Amino acid sequence: MASLRKANAYSKRNVTPFTRVSKRRQKSYIKTVPQQKIVKFTMGKNELIKKKKLLHKLTMFSKEKVQLRHNALEACRQYVNKKVNIIAGGQYYFRVVPFPHHIQRENKMITGAGADRMQTGMQLSYGKSAGKAAILKKDSKIFVIHLPTEKNAQDVRKVLKQVNSKLPGKTGITYEKLSKKDL
Repeated sequence: MASLRKANAYSKRNVTPFTRVSKRRQKSYIKTVPQQKIVKFTMGKNELIKKKKLLHKLTMFSKEKVQLRHNALEACRQYVNKKVNIIAGGQYYFRVVPFPHHIQRENKMITGAGADRMQTGMQLSYGKSAGKAAILKKDSKIFVIHLPTEKNAQDVRKVLKQVNSKLPGKTGITYEKLSKKDL
């Protein structure tokens, strides 16, 4: 079965956002758009922010320009959400900020005996859609987490550092204590 290419094939390329899908199928360069892997973008209890009970805010951001694939975002989201739910006991708000719009293409090459007749090389190299990615600029937010106590924020910071290995490029984490006037 075919698998995904390594993330370094896509992650630090200078790309222009590629999202063009026409309503008329004949005019569209992309015939099929890959399905979105990210199931939820907001988790937890948003109403606790409005009640001013979640005063500790952690933000994970990108330190460099990078492409973030949707399967990497979903893997991080699942892990962080599971750990934060255990640490904060359901009293939190977690949001995935980037939305993957960029459609990644792949020009598949077949190797082995008899493969020379099945491929066209770079003659028709446009490629088929392989996945989606979010193009992040420097200092773009990736995750935002609101928590009730400073102790929870310290524990969740460790969780975000564990997730760092699943994401391309360098990331940073900022902590902010909000006052009730800020909300």
